[in-house]
Order: sequence, then C-alpha cells, then structure tokens
Amino acid sequence: MIVREARSLKDKRQVVNSIKDRLRNHFNVSVAEVAFQEDRQTLGLGVAMVSNESSHIRKTLDQILDALRGHPVAELVKYEINV
Repeated sequence: MIVREARSLKDKRQVVNSIKDRLRNHFNVSVAEVAFQEDRQTLGLGVAMVSNESSHIRKTLDQILDALRGHPVAELVKYEINV
C-alpha cells in the first residue's frame, strides 16, 4: 500500500496502526506490518486467519481487500493471497 500524504514515519505509523486495529476488530484476523518498515510512504501488511472452511477464509479476505481498496488515505497497489 502507498500512503502518499505521509511526510514522516510517524505519519505512516498512524495510518498503519489505524488499518491494523480496524482489520483486527472488524474481521477478527491477525495483522502485522511485514515489509517497508523504514519507508515513509510504502507499507506491507500481512494478514492471517484460521478456519476449518477455505470458503470462509476466501470470503473474509475478499471483504478485507474491499475495505483496503476503499481506504481514504492508503492506496492498495499490490496484494497476494495464499490459502
């Protein structure tokens, strides 16, 4: 994801923490910043969840992608899904 308006790492971390909290609370998933920690405008998030049905995981991940695409500050530019 790209946070074009971030002028510092502090700005970026505010956006990252907001996204992580929102995803954890709304979708009950684990979220971590896994890449680009020192880049002030680029962020890489990892999302993990466990379920006994892959269809549930795919549906939830699709909902998460929709939520990220609609984020007002961060722009989703690339993603990868592994189930």
